[in-house]
Amino acid sequence: MDTTTLLIIVGAFGGLLVLGAAIALLSGGGGRNVNVNERLEQFTTQWDDQVVEESTSSNRREAVDRLDKAITSRNINAFDKIKRNLARADIKLRVVEYIGALLLSSFGLGLVAFLFFGQSLIFALIGGIIGLQIPRYYVNASAKKRIRTFDEQLSDTLNLWVNSLRSGFSVLQGMEAIATELPPPVSREFERILQEIRLGIGMEAALANSLRRVPSEDYDMVITAINVQIEVGGNLTEILDTISFTIRERVRIKGEIRTLTSQGRASGWIITLLPIALGIALYMINREYIMEIFVNDYPYLWPDVIPCGWAVIAVAGIMIAAGGYAIQRIVDIEI
Repeated sequence: MDTTTLLIIVGAFGGLLVLGAAIALLSGGGGRNVNVNERLEQFTTQWDDQVVEESTSSNRREAVDRLDKAITSRNINAFDKIKRNLARADIKLRVVEYIGALLLSSFGLGLVAFLFFGQSLIFALIGGIIGLQIPRYYVNASAKKRIRTFDEQLSDTLNLWVNSLRSGFSVLQGMEAIATELPPPVSREFERILQEIRLGIGMEAALANSLRRVPSEDYDMVITAINVQIEVGGNLTEILDTISFTIRERVRIKGEIRTLTSQGRASGWIITLLPIALGIALYMINREYIMEIFVNDYPYLWPDVIPCGWAVIAVAGIMIAAGGYAIQRIVDIEI
């Protein structure tokens, strides 16, 4: 291992130590007496009403809580977006823990790429950028999957709710039946609604919080019908029964569309990933040949600044991304 590699690794670990020291400083101070309103904040906050399970390491958890509060209290849109996405994906992570996962993933994959591809800084940078996107992609994919599963379960949810109302149950008792009888994510979402209501939050506010966690058009219709029934009255059973039929038809049509467009989505992924896989394969077969495109040497697109190889890589990356995005937009059919 040469001096440059050793310096890079030592610098990376030094940066992690500095980050740890900053976390310790930010999390220090302040007593452990927490105001009741702050303790209830995890249930009443606009986005992040996730329930964190108890653990034996209470000191570490309190330190992370203080650091998370110090970061999220700055009212930065990026932090609010992170809290929203984590709540939608039902991932039990705080903002500071998610940021730590981003940094660790970026550093880890960048280091692996640096060591695996002949200690190349270019590949280390590419690996760091890809590692930075992995946790974000996982959270977004989990959120989309959870919302899609919720939509598929919503029809059965309304059927159980309607039957509960017809048997003489109240709206809240019907919610309790849903939280008890149905599988996640519907049961967990209605359990959270009931939990917020028990804590003193109004029905409309609890439903609004639930809609922010599950931004579904079908679910929006259900919540609108319940709010109208609360305000002006009416036969909620018939309304929910009609909405249930509409949702069943929409789910059926969405399933047919997803089946018909599956070939297009697969083609988009193949077209996007094939050039990258081919480049990696050529690098493994003949490293000297593929590295010629990364050399800062003649011919130049911009004299002594931008070689033509770099410009080719940039144009190829833009075209690959544009093609994949265009295909995904074509097969994404709204109903």
